[in-house]
Amino acid sequence: MKDLTPRKDELDPIEIASRDEIAALQLARMKWSLKHAYENVPHYRKSFDAAGVHPEDLKELSDLSKFPFTVKTDLRDNYPFGMFAVPREKVIRIHASSGTTGKPTVVGYTKNDLDVWANCMARSMRASGTRPGDVVHVAYGYGLFTGGLGAHYGAERLGCTVVPVSGGMTPRQVTLIEDFKATTIMVTPSYMLSILDEYRAQGRDPRESPLEVGIFGAEPWTNAMRAEIEQAFDMHAVDIYGLSEVMGPGVANECVETKDGLHIWEDHFYPEVIDPETGEVLPDGERGELVFTSLTKEAFPIIRYRTRDLTRLLPGTARTMRRMEKITGRSDDMMILRGVNVFPTQIEEQILTVEGLAPHFQIELTREGRMDEMIVHVEVMSADIDPDMRMRCSQALRARIKDTIGVTVNVQVTDPEGVPRSQGKAVRIIDRRPKG
Repeated sequence: MKDLTPRKDELDPIEIASRDEIAALQLARMKWSLKHAYENVPHYRKSFDAAGVHPEDLKELSDLSKFPFTVKTDLRDNYPFGMFAVPREKVIRIHASSGTTGKPTVVGYTKNDLDVWANCMARSMRASGTRPGDVVHVAYGYGLFTGGLGAHYGAERLGCTVVPVSGGMTPRQVTLIEDFKATTIMVTPSYMLSILDEYRAQGRDPRESPLEVGIFGAEPWTNAMRAEIEQAFDMHAVDIYGLSEVMGPGVANECVETKDGLHIWEDHFYPEVIDPETGEVLPDGERGELVFTSLTKEAFPIIRYRTRDLTRLLPGTARTMRRMEKITGRSDDMMILRGVNVFPTQIEEQILTVEGLAPHFQIELTREGRMDEMIVHVEVMSADIDPDMRMRCSQALRARIKDTIGVTVNVQVTDPEGVPRSQGKAVRIIDRRPKG
């Protein structure tokens, strides 16, 4: 793989500023953001007043812990525009979640918000190894989902040639990557595996592709999957993080020279990690739930938003700004099986250790009587693998999950293409347990 480390003179000065300079900027911006939210969003005025706090109570960064959290139900309760801090006429773009579990969460952006977003995305892409003039293949979904347009405008801001493919039509994805000589691809990691399958189906060697950088986000993925993608394509696989409630993709990004966690762009987003049960702020280095406060957002300020993502904060390395460890799971996609906490990423890590199994999987939860059961659906790499080998693969995976995670599961090994493919975020868990 090429050395794509950016030069220091290519970076924004704040990326390598001192911690004191970053903290001073954060404090000034946080005071503005709290005041802006309190004065312009009825929900924040009400929640701050109920907690007995006022924006003027923020004297230092640690005082943020006095302020109440914001959760997704707050956004749904104020559907559609109740969380906007500017007149609707000043909002020049709206994004929203799918709303599959209730009303969608709606977010808005002023012109300045979109400029900040594009700049954060350009910074993220530069940290990933992408350069002005590169051809960027955007296979994130376009539309109300923030992924496609976030990547698109960031790539344009960086000075790249953008190919706005969106998701789906996997054979065409491969054709366009090859014909347009894309050097960067931006896509979910699970769909990148589908693109890898298509390369092989077409008889193409993925290592001969023009791709040099893959920027993957929108779902948790493991370092084992990184290694598989990098080996398969001979390219860098870099993690990007974001969520629509906070901005979209580009809140944090790995640096290609270290790949040791995602540097948070702390000049725009203030991170905390809390105990998911008590809400207590944890010291850097301890694992818990990630919380964000926006520092510069005009249309949709967000104060102490509970992301449900689990990680820990670490000191900066390639940049001065702190890192967040790769997301290991979410507090709301954690499965509890007979008293053991299980995350999909833990299952993925074990699948990738069993020779003969493909990385595609889906977890099915059922209940027989009073006992919860987990079925891991996974597929073989090749239809030529005989029944005895399939049985050995199943037994090996079952044993590895039992030994490393501590739960007993059933494993069903299918033919290639037996597990449903994702063209966006992968659906990892199917819960068939009776409700109530």
